[in-house]
Amino acid sequence: MRIFSRIVAHAFLITASLLLAACGRHSFVLPPPEVLVVPAERRDVTITKEWVGSLDGLVNAQIRAQAGGYLLSQDYQEGQSVHKGDLLFQIDPRTFQATYDQVKANYDKTEMDVKRYTPLAAQDAISRQELDDAVQSELQAKAQLESAQLNLDFTRITSPIDGIAGAATAQIGDLVGPSSGNLTTVSTVDPIKAYLYPSEQEYLHFIAQYPEKAGRLARVHTADFLLVLADGRLYPQGGQFYALDRQVDPQTGTIRLTVLFPNPDHILRPGQFARVRLHVVQPNALVVPQRSVSEVQGSYQVAVVDNDNKTFFHTVAVGERTGFWWVITDGLKTGDRVIVEGIQKVRDGTVVVPKAFVESSEVPSAPVGDAEVR
Repeated sequence: MRIFSRIVAHAFLITASLLLAACGRHSFVLPPPEVLVVPAERRDVTITKEWVGSLDGLVNAQIRAQAGGYLLSQDYQEGQSVHKGDLLFQIDPRTFQATYDQVKANYDKTEMDVKRYTPLAAQDAISRQELDDAVQSELQAKAQLESAQLNLDFTRITSPIDGIAGAATAQIGDLVGPSSGNLTTVSTVDPIKAYLYPSEQEYLHFIAQYPEKAGRLARVHTADFLLVLADGRLYPQGGQFYALDRQVDPQTGTIRLTVLFPNPDHILRPGQFARVRLHVVQPNALVVPQRSVSEVQGSYQVAVVDNDNKTFFHTVAVGERTGFWWVITDGLKTGDRVIVEGIQKVRDGTVVVPKAFVESSEVPSAPVGDAEVR
């Protein structure tokens, strides 16, 4: 038995020696790693822009007292619709009525004097100067009467526009006047404004896409804006471009964009939170799958396989993301084979076995349309 064990051990040593000798003659080489690649391609993509802003009335009329006196009545329901000319507040008119009556009496006298002096002056019964003085007095009295009438009218505070009247800031019995501030605000809310604040970079990007003024105007006036309400629901009616502010805000680096939304049922009110989306088609954009782009210390890079199946990392400038794709604005060209899976296996100069990446469950996200937003 002992002899058999020695024979086995000796055979094992001989076999191990032969294997070591073979390894010394032939180095063990790992096969090139397999990676999945996709060519960078150009296609029309839909970019979804979204801004956060607020709603405001198309017109906001600040209602103030133009005559001083005690507030006698509030003649409207707060938060309800009013029409142009509707009475909102009544100020005690007695002082102004008395002034008006006094001025009216003086005007009536000067008017009668002119009527009486006119035929007398024609008959040379009085001098022409007396008639001229009477006419001048009538004109002065008429101006005073108009002023007194205006002050009397100011005791009836009416709405200058159709709209929704806000809460009153004064109580019945308060002493109000031109210096007492707003009594309320009436806002036109159909349509209603949405104020958005795109960045200066977004503005310049848009200008670069549409360098001609006519093209820019055509694009903005056909854009359909979508309003997402604070509870996540999509407002059923789209908005249209209204105005772009004259300047960029130097404090925030944004420019105010105004969009109008129809509001026939007065669902939308000034001050509401607004999240507004816009779907923009970017034609002939160079795109790669989002998962092929890596961020390294604030810059972006992709791994590209050349014609010799060697891998090199390219630093790229990125644009917008849309669904499965990421727009590349610089650093790649059409047809470059970009690694989608297996990036962790390679570095610059690594030889790989590229295989075509096939989309399966990777379906581009559809832009948000009329469906409810969650």
